[in-house]
Amino acid sequence: MTALAVGLLIAVLVVAVARPRGLPEATAAVPAAAVVVVVGLLPPGGAWEEIVELGPTVGFLAAVLVLAHLADAEGVFTWAGSLLRREGLFGRVFVIAAVTTAVLSLDATVVLLTPVVVRAAKRLRVAAAPAAYACAHLANSASLLLPVSNLTNLLAVDATDLSFLRFAALMALPWLAVLAVEYVGLRWVFRRELDSPAEPLPDDDGPRAPVPAFALVVLALTLVGFGVASPLGVEPVWVAVGGVVVLGVRSVTARRTTLPRLVGAASPLFCLFVLALGIVVAAVGANGLGGLLGSLVAGLGTGLGGLLAVAAIAAVLANVVNNLPATLLLLAALGPAPAPVVVLAMLIGVGVGPNLTYVGSLATLLWRRVMLAEGVPPSLSRFTVAGLVTTPVALVASTVVLWATPW
Repeated sequence: MTALAVGLLIAVLVVAVARPRGLPEATAAVPAAAVVVVVGLLPPGGAWEEIVELGPTVGFLAAVLVLAHLADAEGVFTWAGSLLRREGLFGRVFVIAAVTTAVLSLDATVVLLTPVVVRAAKRLRVAAAPAAYACAHLANSASLLLPVSNLTNLLAVDATDLSFLRFAALMALPWLAVLAVEYVGLRWVFRRELDSPAEPLPDDDGPRAPVPAFALVVLALTLVGFGVASPLGVEPVWVAVGGVVVLGVRSVTARRTTLPRLVGAASPLFCLFVLALGIVVAAVGANGLGGLLGSLVAGLGTGLGGLLAVAAIAAVLANVVNNLPATLLLLAALGPAPAPVVVLAMLIGVGVGPNLTYVGSLATLLWRRVMLAEGVPPSLSRFTVAGLVTTPVALVASTVVLWATPW
């Protein structure tokens, strides 16, 4: 039974990574989830419990994806791209990518910001690699700050009693530590491109797009709403839906987008993939792997050594089975009432760790496809070198800061 469960998970991940003939990730995940139930790897009741548990998180994911689409339709990313100038390009992209990931989630950084950055680099006649690889790294590592920054955060925060603001307060310093390591490390890896003289450019500045004030205000109010709603027991999905309604009415009325596009932006098939993947991962955990992980994390404690071990285990697991299944497996292994600091250390592992390999997160795989579509094929060796330079140091630095943060 264990071999079958693991085999199904591997098949689901292979299809999600390769996407043969452009097939959606759900192509293998849904049949695999059905097999899990039919052959008894997970009882129907257990599968339904998994769907109910993941439902609010997946609903929030869909709402944030639509919100990011509306921000793009309102010109937020076009405006951000117009702010990019040859001088200080890397630093500006770094800040914009970090903020985009934290506020609109890592998917917005990969799908919406990365193409803008690559095109801006071409327009400015500078190497696109430093800024583009910064987008890839920050789509993962800059997602530590808020519960809404990453699907893994949303899954994990429910396992703690942390409010939105408390989560942000505890992760702020580790987030800054990661950004510092990423900035220094990526600047060193891409030092030749960043230091090489740029081609002559007749008009280095170029026109600036108008400030999308209405959209920026709505996004800011939505972010504030997340913090206000959490202590009141209001699910973040309803705050996100509020932002979608306000921006959506404006964008549809102005014909900047359409209702079918909004539905497509919600990525219903990807949401279905997440639900089906949850069922398959639950079956893997119930048939052997959960016990093995439980024995690995049992008794590690909340000391510095224990937190570093949890972060390392999470990072390794993310690079083996992808960060989303790793999160689900580790949450089950940590038990019903894990110490919040241990959960946050685990999030550091599944957030920063995926920068080591392409398969570490779905966001990185999607970034690779975006780069190919933009005509700038990424280099596996360069990606690996950048990951080796930054990821281990960022993992250790952020975990140490988390341990030293007053609780």
